[in-house]
Parts: sequence; C-alpha cells; structure tokens
Amino acid sequence: MTIRPPESPLETPLDGFRVEVDAERERGDIVLDRPPLNVVEMPQRDQLRAAFEALDADTRVRIIVVRAEGEHFSSGGNIKGFLDASPEHVSHLAWNIAAPARCSKPVIAANRGYCFGVGFELSLACDFRIATDTTRYALPEQRLGQIPGSGGSARLQKMIGITRTKDMVMRGKRIPGPQALDWGFVTECVADAELERATDALADELRAFAPMAQRTAKRLINDNEDAGLSVAIEMEGHCYSRLRTSDDFREGVEAFHGKRKPDFQGR
Repeated sequence: MTIRPPESPLETPLDGFRVEVDAERERGDIVLDRPPLNVVEMPQRDQLRAAFEALDADTRVRIIVVRAEGEHFSSGGNIKGFLDASPEHVSHLAWNIAAPARCSKPVIAANRGYCFGVGFELSLACDFRIATDTTRYALPEQRLGQIPGSGGSARLQKMIGITRTKDMVMRGKRIPGPQALDWGFVTECVADAELERATDALADELRAFAPMAQRTAKRLINDNEDAGLSVAIEMEGHCYSRLRTSDDFREGVEAFHGKRKPDFQGR
C-alpha cells in the first residue's frame, strides 16, 4: 500500500489531523489525530473543510474516509474556544462541518468510542456511518446552556424524526452504536475489532461502481431531501436521462450482457 499526502494547497502543519492518499486503492483518508479524545479546535474546522475540498478535487481519489486514532472518534470541540471565537468565525462553523455533504465523492465515517458534538455533526454530514459496539453518539450542548451549532439537530431530525431528535438533543442523551443502527442514523454496526475491515470493505465496494453514477446519485438524493414527490421524480428522470449517454452506462450494459466485470472510467 502506497500512502502519500494529497497534492493540495492545504496549510501545514495540520491542526489535529492528517490526510493520507492511497492512489492504488483510489482512497483518501482524513484521520483525526489528537488522541485520546481527538478534540476539534476552532482552526481545525477550516482546515478540515479545505481537506475535503482538496480530496474532492484529487483525481487519484474515488472514496473519502474519515476516521480517528485511538479509542474515540471525537469527544467534540474545545469548549473554551467558543468563548474566544468571534461571532463572524462562529457563523462559518456549520459551513465547514458540512463539507462532506458537499463533496461529490462518497464519504464514509468510521466511528468508535465517543462521537460527541462536532465529531457527531461531522459524521452526520458524511454519506455512510459505520459504528461499533463501543460507539456512543451524543449532542451534549444543552449541558453547556447551548444547542448544536453545526447542523447536528437539523440533520438528525431528517434522519430519525422529531421525537427521537428531541430525546437526544434536549436531554443530551448518549446513544450506543447498536441503538443508532436500530434508529436508522448509522449504516452498519460491527464489533469494535472489525471497524477497519468493515470500512475497507465498504470503500472497496463503492469504488467498484461507476464514478459518474455515484456522484449523480449522491447529489440527487441530497437535493431531493426537501423536494416534493413529483419534483423528486422529475429530477430523477432528468438525471437518469443524462447518464444514459455516458460511456460508463454503455460499458455497464455491455459488461452485463457479456457476463464480465465492468471497467468504469468515470465518463
């Protein structure tokens, strides 16, 4: 496995995380690296946004993975940092943490241990979340006299509904990985020792699909979240029609009839 830093204008040194690109596996990893709790500092949020944007533009990368060193994904942000930050800076927090959702490429969050506050919000902005039996999800801002400020309650309500969102947000409740799977806001829950294997398997599965179809599906589903049914169906039809002219669709059809594995080129 060859691991190289991304070719990007990312500021160095990075604050509390690192970026790895494995060109052979067409994968870019953003690794939270401030153990034991991987606390997210204010400057780190801007850099995380830039990292997602750089990997999204990197032609070597098909899949982006967000993971962490140690036994906890992230206990959240630096609490004191909120008091020191200017209102203008704070106003950008949600935009930065929403970077995974804006990426055209699939983004996987690998969560173990604490996944609190901004760590949870970052994960919620990803396309897939893999939890373990050690994972605990929480939005504990009520204990500080605050509310989630980077999309946490808004994204969660879309996924699990108003009653369960109030239960988590207004009570600062911690939800274990298996329950998160049952509630529907994680994709998969595995034994803690299996997190890396499950993440690798999902990344390899996703990169086998046609890149243009993956990008189109992600954007269509995201954009249709607030659309009425008739509008959503209309948009789906337009996207389907556009993909019918792609080389990858022709390759997929020919491979299906030829009983062979397709060789998608992303065009």
